[in-house]
Parts: sequence; structure tokens; C-alpha cells
Amino acid sequence: MTALLREARFMLRDRGAMVWIALALLLSAAATGFGIAEVRDQRATIAVLLEEDAKDRANAISKYDAWGDAAYDAFHLTYAPPSKLAFAALGQRDTAPWLHRVRMLALEGQIHEADTRNADFGLIGRFDFAFLAATVAPLLLILLLHDLRAGERVAGRHDLLVATAGRALRLWLPRAGMRFAALALALLLPFWAGALVEGAPALQVLAASGLVLGALLVWWLIVEAVGRRPGTPAALLAALVGIWLALALILPAVAKTAIEASHPVPDGAEILMLQREAVNDAWDKPKAATMEPFLARHPEWRAHGTVDKPFEWKWYYAFQQVGDMQAEPIVRAYREGRLARDRAAGIAAFLSPASLVERGFERLAGTDTQAMIGYEDRVRAFHAELRAFHYPLLFRDPPYDPLAFEKLPRYQPPR
Repeated sequence: MTALLREARFMLRDRGAMVWIALALLLSAAATGFGIAEVRDQRATIAVLLEEDAKDRANAISKYDAWGDAAYDAFHLTYAPPSKLAFAALGQRDTAPWLHRVRMLALEGQIHEADTRNADFGLIGRFDFAFLAATVAPLLLILLLHDLRAGERVAGRHDLLVATAGRALRLWLPRAGMRFAALALALLLPFWAGALVEGAPALQVLAASGLVLGALLVWWLIVEAVGRRPGTPAALLAALVGIWLALALILPAVAKTAIEASHPVPDGAEILMLQREAVNDAWDKPKAATMEPFLARHPEWRAHGTVDKPFEWKWYYAFQQVGDMQAEPIVRAYREGRLARDRAAGIAAFLSPASLVERGFERLAGTDTQAMIGYEDRVRAFHAELRAFHYPLLFRDPPYDPLAFEKLPRYQPPR
């Protein structure tokens, strides 16, 4: 305890160390505050759109007297609300859509209309707490610890201090440990405050804190290994910054490029164009060219599948779904390709502590690639519920009754 108190006094008198610790506290508070502001803005957007969505849908239903017209104009909001821990790691919510207003029309074009680029698996993310803990904090730790031994060597006190302490471990462990603890607290205190404000689950907060401490411990060991080598503080700092650049920035960038090259993924725009072309071409094809593949998928409507008029709503919505059916192979390749990239990125992350920490935060916060693909799957499942509701009305064509829409499916996000 005496050694720790002594090192605490030394650290408090070290202006350089206090600057880096204060900077860590400031950056952590900023990252946490920005994250909370962003997720609250997203929640506010969802709340406003839910209210407007219900009004628009009620208006669309009330002003028509045909099932097909009402289905055409009725929008349905689907969304992936941010989790309680999303403020710390926004992850793929920056690159993948987290809300859609869908209709009974062909779905894949609606999903990919706002996603015309490949979804990124993000080895390096935006400036949120996860990025701070994964990428910036190791650099701050390097600045705090790189010259503990080398500085004493340059001052000519190294051998005397070691002899006085009896063992090197008794000298350097309390000194480095005090700075390590101060930096960890500076990083985690704002994060803990943000988690309390957001009501994040305690186990998730504990796991996230463990990620931060584990990453800092790895970098402490790296600094310790390099610091044992003879050299000036400037030379050791240059070596450590080079290691940091390699592990935190260069390796993730190289891995990202290699993974994209080895796991090709169709572009979202390709899906959009293929589905739209299939739908547009259906207008010029014989009705049977649409109804046969549709009825093969939905044999329960074969008895009502004859189209005798130039235009019927059941034919119109049938070729909307057939457009989705024609896009299914490329949609499957797009989904599986992103998952393959994500798996490869997970393996590559073991080469980079920064990537591993960031992916860990995204998994805890529910903002990783799998979570966003899960949202797309839920949108498709909801659209299937809409079709299951509308098809009996379109194919059997009972008298129009707006009250029937009280049983319309409502999108329910996961709790």
C-alpha cells in the first residue's frame, strides 16, 4: 500500500501523465455523450415516424373502396431500435439501414433502395466509446508507460532505484499499475455513467468493462516487453507507436481489403435493379407468365388464380412477389456473402486487439453485422405476414370493408 501511495504522488506530480489521463477522461465523456445523443435521436425518430405512419395508413384505408388500392397506399414502419448499450458502439447502424417503411409491393427493392452499397463489416468504426477503447486508449497507455524505465536510464537513476527496491518488479509494477488504473478509470467512469443513464444491463456493462481492461492489459504487456529493451524514450516511443499503427490501423485495413477480395458480394444496387426490371417486365408478359410461378409458390390460390381482365389487383400483387422470387438467388448471395465476410473479419480480428475489442462491443450492443441482417430477416417475415393477410382479400375479393384492416399485422421489434 505504501508503494502505491508513493507512486500515486509521483504520478500526480507528473504533468505529462496527468495531461494524458485528463484527455482520456475528456474523450470518454465526449464519446459517451455523442453516443447517447445519437441513440436518443434515433429513438425520437422512430417515435415520430410510428405516429405519422399510423395516421398515413388510416388515411389510405379510409379513402379507398378496393382492397388493392388500400394495400397499395398503406405503408408499414419497420425498425430496429437501438439497444440500451448501443450508445457505446453504434457499429453497423452507421452503414446499414435500421428502419424501412414497406408496402405490399415487391420487398427487396424497398429493402435495398436505401442500401445501394455493400454493407460494411467495419473493422474500424466511427468515434464512439468502442472506437475510443479499442484504438485511442492503447495509444494513451503507450504515452503513459513508454518512458518509465528508459527515462530513469537516461537520468542515471535506473540501477540505483532497482537496487533500492530489491527487485525490479517491486519498483515498476506499482508505478505502471497506478498509471494503468488511472487511465482505466478515466475511460470507464463516463462509460459507467452513460450506462446508468441509459439503463444498460449490468452484465453487459460488466462484460464491456472487461473488454476495456483486457485490451489495456494486452497493450501493457506489449509496452512492458518493448520497454525492457535498451534505448532512449524517443526510440522506444517510436517503436511502440509503430506497433500500434500496425495492430490498430494497418492490419485491420489490410484484412478488410483482403476479405472483400476473397469474399465477393453482390452490390445492393444490383438487387434493386434486378427486382425492378422483373416487376416492370411483367406488364408486357402474358398473365400466365406471372401466375404460374406465383401459384407454384402459393398453390392454395390456384382455384382463384385465373386472370380474365386486362388488370386485376391479384395479378398486380402476384407479379410483385414474382419479382422478389426472381431476385432470391442474388439476395441469398448478398446475405451469405456478408455473413461470410463477417466470419472472416472475426477470425482476422484475433490479429488485432483493436478489432477484437470493437467487434466485442458491437456484439454486446446488438449493432454488429448479424444483428442488422437479423433486422432484414424480420422485415421479410413481416412482409410475409402482410401478404398472408392481403391475399385472401385480393383473390376472393369480398365486399370492401375498412374494418377488416383492424386485423392488419403490426410490426413488432424484438424485446
